[in-house]
Amino acid sequence: MNQIQGVITAMATVFAEDGTVDLPQTRALAARLVEQGSHGLVLAGTTGESPTLEDDEKLRLLTEVRAEVGGGTTLILGTGSNDTRHSVELTKAAAEAGADAGLVVTPYYNRPSERGIRAHFEAVAAGAPDLPLVIYNIPARVVVNIPVALLAELAEIPNVVAVKQANDDDLAPVPGLDLFAGNDVGFLPTLKLGGRGGILVASHVVGPEMRKIWDLWRDGREDEAAELDSRLQPVYEAMGLAGNPTSVKACLEMAGVCSARMRLPMVEATEDEKSRIRQLLGQAGVNLG
Repeated sequence: MNQIQGVITAMATVFAEDGTVDLPQTRALAARLVEQGSHGLVLAGTTGESPTLEDDEKLRLLTEVRAEVGGGTTLILGTGSNDTRHSVELTKAAAEAGADAGLVVTPYYNRPSERGIRAHFEAVAAGAPDLPLVIYNIPARVVVNIPVALLAELAEIPNVVAVKQANDDDLAPVPGLDLFAGNDVGFLPTLKLGGRGGILVASHVVGPEMRKIWDLWRDGREDEAAELDSRLQPVYEAMGLAGNPTSVKACLEMAGVCSARMRLPMVEATEDEKSRIRQLLGQAGVNLG
C-alpha cells in the first residue's frame, strides 16, 4: 500500500455535455496531475463534487484512475457522508476496489454530538479494518468542528491514521495522527508543524511549484520554500474566489485542459470572476494561455 504523504491533489471530476462523468478526460487529468508532481490524488472529495456523484460513479473513478496512473500513485477515495451505514458500505467497497485510503468527512447536517462523531468513525473503521482512514475536518462546510482533543481520541481507533485539517484556526499537531493541510494556504505551515503534506487544490494549476515547496522543505531549504509559497499566495486566493471547485474548473478550462462543466447546483464562473482569477494568477506570474 502506498504511503500517504506529500502533494496530494483533491482532483476535479470532468463531466461530459450530457452530464455523465467524462472518464477519458478525467483519466487524462489524473495523468497530468501526477506528471506535474502530485504524489497522490483524492477522488470524489469536495473538489471532485462528491455530493452529486453516485456511489457507483465514485468507485468507477477509482478503478479508471488506478488503471491510468498505475499502482505507484496514492489514491484516496472520499467515502464519508452524514449516514453512518452509507459511509460504512462505501468505505468497504473502496477497500475492495483498491483504494489506498478513505477520506471520511465529519457527518454534516444532522450535527452529531462528540459521542456520535466517535461512534461514526468507529463504525466506519470497523467496516474496513485494513483500510487507512483520513478524517476530514471542514467545519466551514459541515458546521460541526472536530476539536484537536477529540481528534486525538479518534486516533485511538486503529486504522484512523491522519486528519485533513481544513480549519486553519485549529491547525496543530494531533497526537497519533498524521497532519495534512486541508487548504492551500496551510500547506507550508503544516510542513512547519511536522505534517505529512497537503490535500490541495492549487496543484491543479501550479503543480510543479507545489511539489517544489515539498521538495525544498524536505531538503532543508526552508527560506526558498517560504519564498515560493509567498509568491503563490494570489493563486491560493484565486482558488477560492468563485468557490471550490468553480474557480479551479475555470482555470482548467482557460488552460485548455478540460471543460469547466459542473452538475447543479454548482455553476460555472462568470466572465467577471474569470477575469479576476486571471488577474490574481498574473500576480503570481501564472499565465493560463
